[in-house]
Amino acid sequence: MTDAVRMSQADRLGVSRSSLYRAARDGRFDRIARGIYRAADAEPAEWEWVEAAARRPDATVCLTSALAYYDLTDAIPALLDVAVPRGSRRPATDSAIAWHLFDRATFGLDRGEIVIPGSGLRIGLYSAERTIADVFRLRGSLGYELGRDALREWLRRGGKPARLMAIATQLPRSRGPLEIALEALA
Repeated sequence: MTDAVRMSQADRLGVSRSSLYRAARDGRFDRIARGIYRAADAEPAEWEWVEAAARRPDATVCLTSALAYYDLTDAIPALLDVAVPRGSRRPATDSAIAWHLFDRATFGLDRGEIVIPGSGLRIGLYSAERTIADVFRLRGSLGYELGRDALREWLRRGGKPARLMAIATQLPRSRGPLEIALEALA
């Protein structure tokens, strides 16, 4: 078994809560987070990613964490940046996860899914272009350099500005700063 088991799913799987607690105590399961367990012999996986996917099926890796996934930044995120639709409940977690609320109207824009390595769970991930546009949109809290440096690396790898601007046009507060940055880097 490689997927995470939530305490709420234990009964459906034919495992009592006390059996799951005993299995964790005996070392057959690892406790990833409150109410989430994983087989101890499962392949190694990023526990924050597993917890985010287990807590919210619509969890989507974004911002600095997505830039790091695409290797577009040298910044090492201290927290896993995860977006959920605005109006959703932010799950209570003990792990290093920063939950961000993104507008429901644009939440699915350029959103894909990947399998979390070492796990059968899937988690959402924004495209590199969407991530760059979001970083420019939230530049006031993330810093101006993060977006500029990611854009520079993305362009160096052959990124298409027309595709980036098509996405930025659909997101508030990102088109203007991106146009200025593209002109400066050109």
